[in-house]
Amino acid sequence: MAEKTTKTTTTTTKRTGWGLNKLSFYTMAAAAILYLVAAILALINASKLATAVGVLQGFATAIMVCIVAVLGWKYARHKTTTWKVLYFVFLGLVILGIIIPLVAA
Repeated sequence: MAEKTTKTTTTTTKRTGWGLNKLSFYTMAAAAILYLVAAILALINASKLATAVGVLQGFATAIMVCIVAVLGWKYARHKTTTWKVLYFVFLGLVILGIIIPLVAA
């Protein structure tokens, strides 16, 4: 009897361009720079720059929330409906937690 042989080939493809991990890394780096500039401006205690410090910190926070929201959705999208509902509830709470202090101030 003849033996049956199977030949398998695998190919690997290297993705180039902006993957989510690379985008997250560079966005986190940009947010870190914004926080650093905001901290330096706060340390020199220039009252005229207080608005700039707040804007920079708010922008950096928004960038970080976007990263977490995208990665959180990548996790929750393949889960059951309960996970998806929890994702949107938590995302709504985070957005409210950012917006309410801005409006109340």
